[in-house]
Amino acid sequence: MELLQELNSDVSGNFVEESPEKLLDSDPSFFNRFNLVVATQLPESTLLRLAEVLWNSNIPLLVCRTYGLVGYMRVVIKEHTVVESHPDNMLEDLRLDRPFPELTEHVQDYDLEHMDKKDHSHTPWIVIVAKYLTKWFNEKSEQLPKNYKEKEAFKELIRQGILKNENGTPEDEENFEEAIKNVNTALNRTEIPRGIEELFNDDCCLKLTEQSSSFWILVRALKEFVANEGQGSLPVRGTIPDMMADSSKFIKLQNVYREKAKKDTAAVGSHAAKLLQSLGKAPESISERELKLFCSNAAFLRVVRCRSLAEEHSPNSCSRDAIISHMDNPDSEIVLYLMLRAVNRFYKQHGRYPGVYNYQVEDDIGKLKSCLTGFLQEHGLSVVVKDDYVQEFCRYGAAEPHAVAAFMGGAAAQEVIKVITGQFVIFNNTFIYSGMSQTSATFQL
Repeated sequence: MELLQELNSDVSGNFVEESPEKLLDSDPSFFNRFNLVVATQLPESTLLRLAEVLWNSNIPLLVCRTYGLVGYMRVVIKEHTVVESHPDNMLEDLRLDRPFPELTEHVQDYDLEHMDKKDHSHTPWIVIVAKYLTKWFNEKSEQLPKNYKEKEAFKELIRQGILKNENGTPEDEENFEEAIKNVNTALNRTEIPRGIEELFNDDCCLKLTEQSSSFWILVRALKEFVANEGQGSLPVRGTIPDMMADSSKFIKLQNVYREKAKKDTAAVGSHAAKLLQSLGKAPESISERELKLFCSNAAFLRVVRCRSLAEEHSPNSCSRDAIISHMDNPDSEIVLYLMLRAVNRFYKQHGRYPGVYNYQVEDDIGKLKSCLTGFLQEHGLSVVVKDDYVQEFCRYGAAEPHAVAAFMGGAAAQEVIKVITGQFVIFNNTFIYSGMSQTSATFQL
């Protein structure tokens, strides 16, 4: 351990030289001191006992396993809330379809038709799109351009606004080109994402108690903001992208969005303060930083709820339909999950894993196939697994190849960091890696 800690001076560690089985027998509360537990290569019976202890104590568990060329991970967590989910392809929150009064007033200060060339070519593209959107509403339609034809017509409307020289040739105005380029993303409708609507209707939001976390109190405050000050919209995010514009114009536009975001955040904070008071909680239990971070990420909130291992392993509550649906492809990664369950059954019956020694491989093929058949029948799974997989798992002999183990270790570390930091979204709830095909998949089992 001392040598390991030399690898990173910011990390400290300790160890207890005792088997998990003995700790579960003598002192199961030992595991309650951790805020997350990672379990690797544990027998199924031990794993189920550990999972139950942690589930009852509301402590997240990450199961990680390498078996031959197969990697397996399972996240077991009752509820994991995420504010900073960092979604891919995140769109800007510009509100051009529903401009707030301060934005409308700012845009009206620009007179594109009577500007000199320098000011015209340094007007932020957001202002340009907003200006021509007003013109579109007055001349073309009362609705946003929504299909390809309408968006192309709107782009042409903007293109006609580019200044021309004495020969009638359009000037090179990068800001107008930016406006045309951003039409498709800038004109998205301002609406509440479906995932956020689901959070608003969640019992944890509707029925707050003294035990409610700050996350759910803020979700409720957000819901009340949307119904009142927000007029059906989430708080303004308060950021704008970089663009072609002179510094003064950019900063003025940026401040319009920032000030609106501050105003909306204060309104959400006011609702949160009233909720905290009604629950008998201290006003400072939600910090200004937490409130600001929550509001700026209001469109990307996520909640992950996993099933317990006990539910997954019980024939009465296993995800039968999900497994059968994935078996439409006979080589789906779900087959590897079924084989791992069969291997666990083999271990339970024989006290060892199949094919650990070369002389056992041939004899164990039939035994493992019998275990697989028994597992499928017990769980009501009318699916067929190729014999090739049974033979392959016997040849694995429960080996843990370094390449697969290293990959799984890196993947597990990522999920642990997600849980601890509350950033990015963990998978729900099973991850399978195939070293044979170099593919992976997640399943909700």
